[in-house]
Amino acid sequence: MIVTRAGFLSSVQDLGRTGFREFGVSTSGALDSFALRVANLLVGNDEDTAGVEITFGGLQLQFQDERIIAWCGGEFDVHVGSIAFPAGHTCFVTAGEEVKFGRPKVGCRCWLAISGGIDVAPVLGSRSTDLRAGFGGLDGRTLRDRDVVRLAKWRGTSAFGKATADKQTAARGISSWTAPHDWVSPAKHDPILRFVRGADWARFDASTLERLTNETFTVSPDSDRMGVRFESPELKRMDTSDLISEAVAPGTMQVPPRGNPILLLGDCQTIGGYPKIAQVITVDFGIAAQLRAGDQVRFSEVSLTDAHRLLLERERQLELFRVGLSFHTT
Repeated sequence: MIVTRAGFLSSVQDLGRTGFREFGVSTSGALDSFALRVANLLVGNDEDTAGVEITFGGLQLQFQDERIIAWCGGEFDVHVGSIAFPAGHTCFVTAGEEVKFGRPKVGCRCWLAISGGIDVAPVLGSRSTDLRAGFGGLDGRTLRDRDVVRLAKWRGTSAFGKATADKQTAARGISSWTAPHDWVSPAKHDPILRFVRGADWARFDASTLERLTNETFTVSPDSDRMGVRFESPELKRMDTSDLISEAVAPGTMQVPPRGNPILLLGDCQTIGGYPKIAQVITVDFGIAAQLRAGDQVRFSEVSLTDAHRLLLERERQLELFRVGLSFHTT
């Protein structure tokens, strides 16, 4: 696969590295791991196969052999040649065809899965790019113009092999069926992030906690894969004493001394000393991954029981989706 134009920020990501946080190694991986899982299933890959995370579009790729591709994420204009290629569908691309990602209308990221997957050397069990530490992926960096990215051999035995794609897509080369809309297009015009109470919830007074759930928060331009920073409103804690650094994880919402909260994402550190007011639930990570500067966000509290129920329900639905994919093999 040749990168004819790298765009703003594109990197190789899979589902991240696990088991190394005790050594200070971030998880990394796709900021919306569920979106990448769905895209991989659509093209017949294992769910943890490495793909491309695309931020703010501009990426243009040319394939050197036949592949099946799919993408999920924000509202991007994507074209294969001159044909529009919507999220959550599969497309059969031939050798020499080019795929172009325009700028997003809503959200800021999407994930591209390619049959066979991206074949870069795994580091600590993952092919994900850790941009801060500079390892993994393609030499530990973002994609650049004229990069040549090696793809793993396509077995051609998936539900979306060439024969299936040709039969179902007729003249367009794009499947008529798709995955559920909320899975493939998680970006929201008026995002609401659900959370459970954090370990330091009691360090904030009632009026501050009321602001968390009643007011709208503005995303700061100073946001990245490490975390989403909010400009306003400020959240002040009652207890200003220093805290012992403790474990943090993607989804943790910390409040620095100035009161501007930070929602940690996939490239976050492994420990932190700011009070943890909340933990955004796993099923809303995809919404958080789409936040960009100027977006207005609201927060809504749920119980830990509900957070578990929502996650288990989504996993059950994904299992049914896997079963449904098997009907596209004939």
